[in-house]
Amino acid sequence: MISTFRRDDIPDMDQMTLRSSAMLLQKDFDGMFGAETIERFLLTSYEEFAPRLANQTYLALFAERFARERLRALARVEGRSDDDRPVVLFLCTHNAGRSQIALGYFRDLAGDAAVGWSGGSEPGSEVNPAAVAAMAEVGIDISGEFPKPWTDEIVRAADVVVTMGCGDACPVFPGKRYVDWVLDDPAGLTVDDVRPIRDDIRERVRGLLVELSVPVA
Repeated sequence: MISTFRRDDIPDMDQMTLRSSAMLLQKDFDGMFGAETIERFLLTSYEEFAPRLANQTYLALFAERFARERLRALARVEGRSDDDRPVVLFLCTHNAGRSQIALGYFRDLAGDAAVGWSGGSEPGSEVNPAAVAAMAEVGIDISGEFPKPWTDEIVRAADVVVTMGCGDACPVFPGKRYVDWVLDDPAGLTVDDVRPIRDDIRERVRGLLVELSVPVA
C-alpha cells in the first residue's frame, strides 16, 4: 500500500490511480529506483499539475506520464540506463505551442530512433487549440499532450536543448548543447496564422535529425 497518497487534499479516485501508477512504475524501474523515490516523483508531478491544468479528469494519469519521463531522465543521468538513443528537449515559455509542435514532429519523424521531451519555463493550463488543430491537419495528434515544466534531471539527460522564446528563464547547464530557434509565439493566433510557424518548425526538426544522424521517417 502506498501511504504517501492517503491524503485528504487528493480526491479518492486520483489516490487510487496514483497507487496503481506507483506499483506499475516500481515494476518498470525495478532495480533502478526504490518505492520512496517513485512515490516522491509521482506526488511532486501531481502537485505541479493540480493547481493549473485545465483537464483535471486525467490529472493522475498525467502525473504518471511525467513521473515516468523524469525517472527515465534520472536513470540516464545516474548511469542506470543502457538507452543510448539521442535525447532532444524542446523548451518554450508555456509548453503550449511551439515546443509541443516541435515534439509532435520530432516523434513522428524520428519514430523510436530518438527520444523527445518538451517543457516550459511558465507552463500553461492546456495546449494551444490552434496548435492542436494545425498539427491535426498534417496527421499528427497532440491533443493528448499537456504543458509541463522542465526539471533538472530532464535538462541534464538531454543531448540537445532547443529553446524557443523562453530567454533568460531557460535553464543553462555548462557543457550542454543548446540551439535557439527564433519563432513567433502561436498564443492567441488563428490556425491560419499557426500554419507557417508549424511548417517552419517541421523543417527545423528535419534538419536537427539529420545533424544527429537519426533516420527521418
